[in-house]
Amino acid sequence: MIKLYSWTTPNGRKVSIALEEMGLPYEAIAIDITKGDQLKADFLAISPNNKIPAIVDGDRALFESGAILLYLAEKTGKFTPEKGSDAYWDMMQWLMWQMGGFGPMVGQAHHFLHYNPGKLPYAEKRYHDETLRLYRVLDQRLAGRACIADDLSIADFATWPWASRFDYHKVDLNAFPNVRRWYCDLAARPAFQRGYAQPLDVGPIPMP
Repeated sequence: MIKLYSWTTPNGRKVSIALEEMGLPYEAIAIDITKGDQLKADFLAISPNNKIPAIVDGDRALFESGAILLYLAEKTGKFTPEKGSDAYWDMMQWLMWQMGGFGPMVGQAHHFLHYNPGKLPYAEKRYHDETLRLYRVLDQRLAGRACIADDLSIADFATWPWASRFDYHKVDLNAFPNVRRWYCDLAARPAFQRGYAQPLDVGPIPMP
C-alpha cells in the first residue's frame, strides 16, 4: 500500500485526488506543517526539501508533487496519454505550466493577500495581477474543452486544487466562466471529494 505524507494544501491534494481517481490503495499520513512536522528527521529522510507531499511505494520514496503525479500515471497507465505522443506533450506542457506558474505565483498571492494583507501593497498587486493573468490563460484554454488536455489527466489533478483556494487569492470564479464550469464539474466527482478530504477532512469543497 502506498503511504502518502501530506497536509490540507493544494499540493497535497493533488496527489490524494490522483490516488482516489486511479483507485490505488493508500494510507494518508498527516504532516502538520503548522507544527513543524515537515522538519522532523523521519520525514526529511523521504522528502529532503522538507515539503509535502511525499510518497513511499514499496522501496521507492518520491517527493515533489509533479514527479509523484507522473510516477502514479506511469505506474497505472491512467490519466495520461500515450508516452511520447502529441497528446502526451500537450498534457505535459500544461502540467509544467501549473508547476511553474499556477502554483508558485498563486501561492505568493496567498502569502500576501490572505496571510499578510495590508503589509506590502506592491507585492499584493504584483501577485494578484499575475494570478488574474494565469486565470485568463486557463479560461482561454478551457474554452470548448471539458478538461485541460483532451481527456481528464494529471494536469487537471495538479491545477484544480489551487483553483479551490480562489477565496485565498481573491478571485471571483464567475469572472472566468470556463474555469468555473471545469472547477464545478470536477468538484462534483466523488474521487475529488474524497481526495480533497485527505489527510484531514476540514469541510466541504469551496464553491463559487
